Amino acid sequence: MNRGLLVSFLLVKKFAIPLNQGNNVNKLHLSSVRELLLGKPKDPLDPKVFHHISLIAFLAWVGLGADGLSSSAYGPEEAYLALGQHYLLALPLAILMALTVFIISASYSQIIELFPSGGGGYLVATKLLGQKTGLVSGSALVVDYMLTITISVASGADALFSFLPLSVHELKLLTEIFLIFGLILLNLRGTKESVQFLLPIFLLFVIMHTIAITLGVGTKIGELPSIVSQSVHKTVGDIRGIGIWATLGILLHAYSLGGGTYTGIEAVSNGLQVLREPRVETGKRTMLYMAVSLAFTASGILLCYLLHQVSAEAGKTLNASLVSKVYGLFFGADAGITAPLVILTLVTEAALLLVAAQAGFIDGPRVLSNMALDSWAPHRFSLLSDRLVTRDGIWFMGLASMSFLLYSRGEVNLLVVMYSINVFVTFTLSQLGMCKHWWDARKTQSEWLRKLSVNGVGLLLTGTILIVTVTFKFAEGGWVTLLVTLGFISLCYTVRSHYDGVRRAIKSLDDALINIPFQPNLREPVPPKNPNGPTAAIIVRDFDGIAVHALLNISRLFPNHFKNVVFISVGVIDSGQFKGHEEIENLRKAKEEDLKSFVEFANCLGWYAEYRYSLGVDLMDELEELCTAVAKEFPKPIFFSGKLVFEKENAFSRFLHNHTPATLQQKLQFAGLDMMILPVRVFETARGGSQR
Repeated sequence: MNRGLLVSFLLVKKFAIPLNQGNNVNKLHLSSVRELLLGKPKDPLDPKVFHHISLIAFLAWVGLGADGLSSSAYGPEEAYLALGQHYLLALPLAILMALTVFIISASYSQIIELFPSGGGGYLVATKLLGQKTGLVSGSALVVDYMLTITISVASGADALFSFLPLSVHELKLLTEIFLIFGLILLNLRGTKESVQFLLPIFLLFVIMHTIAITLGVGTKIGELPSIVSQSVHKTVGDIRGIGIWATLGILLHAYSLGGGTYTGIEAVSNGLQVLREPRVETGKRTMLYMAVSLAFTASGILLCYLLHQVSAEAGKTLNASLVSKVYGLFFGADAGITAPLVILTLVTEAALLLVAAQAGFIDGPRVLSNMALDSWAPHRFSLLSDRLVTRDGIWFMGLASMSFLLYSRGEVNLLVVMYSINVFVTFTLSQLGMCKHWWDARKTQSEWLRKLSVNGVGLLLTGTILIVTVTFKFAEGGWVTLLVTLGFISLCYTVRSHYDGVRRAIKSLDDALINIPFQPNLREPVPPKNPNGPTAAIIVRDFDGIAVHALLNISRLFPNHFKNVVFISVGVIDSGQFKGHEEIENLRKAKEEDLKSFVEFANCLGWYAEYRYSLGVDLMDELEELCTAVAKEFPKPIFFSGKLVFEKENAFSRFLHNHTPATLQQKLQFAGLDMMILPVRVFETARGGSQR
């Protein structure tokens, strides 16, 4: 051997082990840090994992109901301020607000009964009104959940800074950015963990605000008859003075701006997958908890504004001014307990608003994953992490909400307008779909009229709020939400168009190759297993044309070379399968059936064949482990994988299609194993069906 080559070989031999050890140590450290921050991975194949991560009604009220309950921090305030000098209309407005909460909640309880697997507004609109309407509803929901995170964080910061000097208010936006990043990290740990962490905050909010509202009404209970009389007299006077339509317009304007109060009601129907069995009963119980707590808090605060004649103060929210007056009146303005109680109430309000942002991080990625399963969004949004959360969806929602925060500079009055529009698009479409369903089912459902009436009244209320909000507030920020939503819809159409084109191309390949009439060669039986012979290990996904194309290409490129064929596949557990142990078992059976078909094909071609598969959430880790095991059993393997190659590949197509073959090839080659990628060409000019 050449002396220089010998020296090089010895140097590589000497330093390869320490280098690999260093990498292993680094990986171990990174794994430890990641586990500390995000928690230990969860096993999706464990039947107990569904019970472990699911939420009982009480915890669901915390995780999903906080969105609606926390809106009492800004919904009643915006409604009250919109009344202006007609503030006495706050009394009928408070009654109307409570009625609306119960009506919408009742209508969504019927949605839970009809769609027990979850999906909320997106699924309702898709199933009952069509895919295009479902796209509009889903897109509106996704943008709404982005704004849920933004307005919750911004309003929470407003509550915190209400008892701080004006000189530090310039740090508010930076604080909001930090809080969003913190919530992203918290949600990457998992749904139940994030809810349990925030449970004490939620309970403290409920206790403190129950005390504040009770004292607020109790200290002014003697004035309530007089307030009612004044309200009735003033309303009658307004009708006579400016007319009934003008008075009604003022009331509806304020009512629509208070629409943010109702925005969390749909969260339960969207998040049924995380609820404990029986999900329908758990969901309806959670909805009842939400309705009672939200109606009491929102309407109670609005009534307290009226009773205590609260007005806007610089650097303070109306709630901050209200609790200062309430505690000051009850305990005395200079009492030592007054200021701490005010601060504690505002801190719990700010903290609950952070809990409310959970709805955006829990339900936003879930809606995205449902849309991804229908190919409206990139398929990667349906994939689960080892913490069984849709990691890409969480990052997407968090960063998108950050963009809204930077655009609005954290101004809650602007965010309320942007926020209220989209949720009522989804509300209205959901109620319309349910009304259509009950009308169509009138001949088979004995209670169709009662149920139609509930959803019909819900449609009237939500449709009215939507029309009034868009009409009055389009120029004041509403156009931004509509523009972003239309842009998101257009992007979804582009994604779906691309996937449909690729699907048509693959279908023609499937039709050409899957139906080849292979017949076993009875004269030459299948050869016996030869582990020490050359082995073709083929990475397959489903029993489709791409995999058969790879199998035939191997036979053409390496005639009579390989003695064994091993098919390797991973059943990826995404958000579509992760709904219960039964879905996991269905995935396992489907995977085994596909692989048995591959073995039969290979046998017909004269090869000994067998298969290996696993189920998991991380495709690459599972494939790497399977390939390593195959290489140990068959010492002379060459791994093969098919890959779509586009005539005009760009950043968009690269993002929509994962690069599993290239990534796996790099990992296997680094491990000293050979892998070949077999291209399947997709021509732009013949996306309708021709490729080779």
